[in-house]
Amino acid sequence: MQLDLNLLTALDALLEEGSVAGAAARLHVTPPAMSRSLGRIRQATGDQILVRTGRTMVPTTRALAMRAQVHALVEQAHHLLSAQRELDLAALERVFTVRWHDALTAACGTALITAVHRQAPGVQLRLPAEPGTDDAELRRGEVDLESSAGAPALPDIRHRLVGRDRLVVAVRPGHPLTDGPLTPERYAAAEHLTVSRRGSLRDPIDDALTARGLERRVVAAGPTTAFALQLALDTDLVVTLPDAVTRTARGQLGLVALQSPLPLPDVPLYLLWHQRYDDDRAHAWLRETAADTVRALFAPRSALDGPSPTGPGPGTGPGSSG
Repeated sequence: MQLDLNLLTALDALLEEGSVAGAAARLHVTPPAMSRSLGRIRQATGDQILVRTGRTMVPTTRALAMRAQVHALVEQAHHLLSAQRELDLAALERVFTVRWHDALTAACGTALITAVHRQAPGVQLRLPAEPGTDDAELRRGEVDLESSAGAPALPDIRHRLVGRDRLVVAVRPGHPLTDGPLTPERYAAAEHLTVSRRGSLRDPIDDALTARGLERRVVAAGPTTAFALQLALDTDLVVTLPDAVTRTARGQLGLVALQSPLPLPDVPLYLLWHQRYDDDRAHAWLRETAADTVRALFAPRSALDGPSPTGPGPGTGPGSSG
């Protein structure tokens, strides 16, 4: 029997996505073409592979049994065919999707695009906004590199810790909190704003206040750091954010940074990617370039930068709000 080994790639996508349309989008082919591939796979295996249940398709028992082995075979084939290829950045043509927290994109996006374009002018970068809910786009290959304040729980998602940031309190110039020492009690008595893609009105700061018998009033939850900083400038609302990734934006707006009156832990920043890219030299180059770009946020500031209007100096690494 003559078997088209390309069907393994199609089978892998079908089993990962659980639909013809999803597999077609993943492999950049049309749904009719993927449907024909499914028909050929069914003929070759003597199994339906995917069967319709209502509006969805579910894998057969045999499909579930072979899924891990099929995926391993596809990964081995990709590795076998690409392991000896040298990376020529000048000739590289590829589209990478880098999904970072909005504050990190604002702080490092320009530097990343500049560094990538200088080394590999044929590479294109996509920097989409983070979604409001968690998804599996890393696993599906739709996102190449992601930022996170937490290490991933899934074993097939790789991660690298690239920095840690401390939290600072941002307020407008002349805010009442800038007059005199900032105590936990004064901090709790102010009106606050959280930054949350999901609209959460509570974060770990509230737990730290509760442990001291204090409670703050959160007036609103903003979707992005840029929105929160602008609102802090225009009102008496207080926003508590990672220092390093917001330093430039705070400076441009003229906001005052105050040292947190609470012993809050540093916020870590991780870069995440799927294990399928472990041996991908172009992806490894992107990861290293991105890591170098982010680490530049934490380099010691020169004397020309000057101190913050009030409060602490630079932090030690960035993070993101949930």
